[in-house]
Amino acid sequence: MTRKLISSGSPFEKQAGYSRAVVEGDWCFVAGTTGYDPETRVMPDAAADQARNALKVIGAALAEAGFTLADVVRATYYFTDAPYWDEVGPVLGAAFEGVRPAASAIVVGLVKPEMKVEIEVTALRRR
Repeated sequence: MTRKLISSGSPFEKQAGYSRAVVEGDWCFVAGTTGYDPETRVMPDAAADQARNALKVIGAALAEAGFTLADVVRATYYFTDAPYWDEVGPVLGAAFEGVRPAASAIVVGLVKPEMKVEIEVTALRRR
């Protein structure tokens, strides 16, 4: 089995020594992804916009690995404040409509004060 590493070009990947995604066989494991705009590297203030950006980066990593959001079987959502769930829930619902992966939502502290949301997913290639 060949291990494939996917990078989004984020400076955090090299700094912290991780990959945006790792493909092992039929599995793709996407690292926790925050809401920096993938083109400008600017973090929007709204939690919903952060979630949209994170999903865009996740979707691009999955595509590079040969997967789509429809292949996601597990998702973990990290919030710095519980009320962000109400703002982000509809964004997640739209992204995973029909897919409905097993998911958890957790309130945590994230490594930068501007980060409100972090999303990680696991995908399984459909046969």
